Order: sequence, then structure tokens, then C-alpha cells
Amino acid sequence: MNEKSLFKSAILTLVIVVTVVLSFEIYLRSKGVVIDYDDGAPLWSDKRAMVYEPSDKAIVFIGSSRIKYDLDQATWNSLTAYHPIQLAIEGSCPRPILEDLANDPNFKGKLVIDVTEGLFFSMAPPNLETAIERIKYFHDRTPAQRVSFELNRVLESQFVFLNKDYFSLNAQLDGLGIQSRPGVFMMPYFPRNFSMVTFGRQHYMTDAFVANTAEINQVKSNWVFFAKMARSGPPTPPQAYEAIFKSVKENINKIKARGGEVVFVRTPSSGDYYKGETMGFPRDKFWERLLKETACQGIHFMDYPAMDHFDCPEFSHLKLSDAVLFTKSFFNELSKQKGFTDLQSNNPKTN
Repeated sequence: MNEKSLFKSAILTLVIVVTVVLSFEIYLRSKGVVIDYDDGAPLWSDKRAMVYEPSDKAIVFIGSSRIKYDLDQATWNSLTAYHPIQLAIEGSCPRPILEDLANDPNFKGKLVIDVTEGLFFSMAPPNLETAIERIKYFHDRTPAQRVSFELNRVLESQFVFLNKDYFSLNAQLDGLGIQSRPGVFMMPYFPRNFSMVTFGRQHYMTDAFVANTAEINQVKSNWVFFAKMARSGPPTPPQAYEAIFKSVKENINKIKARGGEVVFVRTPSSGDYYKGETMGFPRDKFWERLLKETACQGIHFMDYPAMDHFDCPEFSHLKLSDAVLFTKSFFNELSKQKGFTDLQSNNPKTN
């Protein structure tokens, strides 16, 4: 084959690839798919690098998925000039992130810790692995990985088909609903409209999800599945909880010793899910003790009329319209806490 033929073949291949890609993009757009971002280690690390912003410019959030759904960043930014740095990880225990921040002598800022008891007090390796892996990725990032992230963020902001969590081949296979079998575990599938992600790492469920009873029930069944998995494992011995309280206290003391401020928050859950959580983790033995052991302030959603009535569509996370209301009420209470009162005075509307 001569050079002219090779050139024509290359051009034809390029045209075919571009046509297929653009056709897929147009098809997804016609189905109402909108831009969202892969919430993996690169995006998490991008936010982790922001914790060194001055303490009067930023506030860090860690926890599990609820604070990612319930804290509406647009609403937050309308209330204060403090930039929200979202480091929570869905389905994950936040204690490794707390330890990482505590052992970082350059972190001296404001920290809000969201508590989902079943994850916060978990010792199960699967609930710790993701946070540990992302922390390692952040500290070991290479220049090439940083450049790759910057390129990807530009592309992801323009093309919806790049969402690997839903449109890659593996994701498409996961969506078929193949059941687990002996020796092969299939992770429960979450509908795409339940888990949209912004570049700021805010999760939100779409209005289409909220209106779709079948998808809501699917997510509810996923929570039941994970609850059964947790109950099937060995019970956590009392001494393990003692070790957790001790380590959390030590890590928070390190942050406070550098001038940092820490507040706990218990974000809303509802229905049978909340009843199960209160039975498994009685408030006096876990939430109240956590505040006492760490000498920290805490905001529990059930203590405030403006927050205690939310009905989570799938029992565990707020829909976007309720997240807006929750964020306003949460901000109002947070800005009354010691070390956080300047949130109110730093309102962008008054500056």
C-alpha cells in the first residue's frame, strides 16, 4: 500500500470515528443527558489540594454521600464568601480523611464532619479502602497525572459521553442487572439520574429520578442490600468502638492545636432507614458521646424544626429543592457555632 492509500485510509478512519462519537453524543443529548463529571481520585485530589486556602477563605467538608447531596453549593456560595471544599466520599468512612488532614501540618482551617453512623463507625475494609486509595493518589500524584486531569476536565465539560460510570462498556454491562452468583459479586446498580456530579463534587438527583417510582424503589432496595451485608458480617466488638472514639479525638485535637475549628453534623435520613439507624446506633451512645469525647459542637438535623421534617425520596438523601432549604438552615445554625461566626459576616452580598 502506497503513502497516498495510507493517507486516505487514515482520513476515512478518522471520519468514521468522529461520526460515531458525535452521533453518540447527539443521541445522549436528545435523551436529556447533561454534563456531569467522573468523581474519581483525580477530581477528589483536585479538591484536596484546596485545603491550604486561608482559613478565612474556605471551609472543608468530609463525610459520606449525604453531605454531598444535602449541601447545595450554589446556595452556600450565595450566603458566604467561604469556598466549600467537598472531600466527602459516597459509601465511605471519613475517618481516614480526618486522619490525613490531622497529620498535615499545613491544614489549619475550618472542618465540618458529616456523620452517617453506619459508615463513620465502620471498621469494615470495604468502607475504608476508597478513602485510603484517594489519599494515596493525592500524595503520589505525578505531573503527568495532573496534566491529564486538566485536559480531561475541559473535555468532560463539553461531552456527556465521557462519563465512564454510565457510558463505558463496563458500565453498560452493569446496567443490565446481572445477578451475583457464587464466586462472582455484582455491585447493585444505581440509576444515572440518581447520581449526577458537578465539578465541585456535589451530587444531586434529577427531577426525573424523583418522579420515577421504579428507580426510587431500586435505590431503596440497594440500601436494604447493603444493610443486610453489614448485618451478615461479624459484629463490631465494643473495644473497636473505643478505639474509634480515641483516634477521632486525637486527630481532632491535632487540628485544634494548630488553630483549626471542627463541627460535626448529622444530615437527614427518613422513614424506616432512619429508624434502623437509631436502633443500630443509639444517639446517646454514639452521636452524643462523639461530641463529648471530642469537645466539639454538633448540629443534628432532628434538633431543629427547619431541618427535622425532610422526607428523603429514597430514605437517605435530599432532593435538590430540599437541599437548597437544608443548606440555608444548616448555614444559619453553623454560623452560630464557636469559630464559625465569621461565615455570616463574610457574606458576599454585603461585601
